[in-house]
Amino acid sequence: MNEPAVLIMGALTGIGRAAALAFAKDGARPVISGRREAEGKALEAELRRLGAGAAFIQADVRRDDEVSNLLDKTVARFGRLQLRRGADYHRRHGRRCHVRHLVPRVSAN
Repeated sequence: MNEPAVLIMGALTGIGRAAALAFAKDGARPVISGRREAEGKALEAELRRLGAGAAFIQADVRRDDEVSNLLDKTVARFGRLQLRRGADYHRRHGRRCHVRHLVPRVSAN
């Protein structure tokens, strides 16, 4: 598949959800994450109905181990990760977390 894999953290509501829908309509393969499994599975199904090769991976971006697992599962499933969005909008350990904190983890992919 040539469609880009797009990881959207905090994708279950608001801007994250809108981004997931927009990427799906554009032909990307959104990997959506969030803390709530039921809402994540529902959004995954909605994205699939749009024809997107979407995947939901439950993760809490405040936990480093869950973010590492999220990135590993994304790369394992899609082979590579072309774009990340969302971590800069979440709080981690009481301070703002920026996507640059994730870059060293995925730069080899």
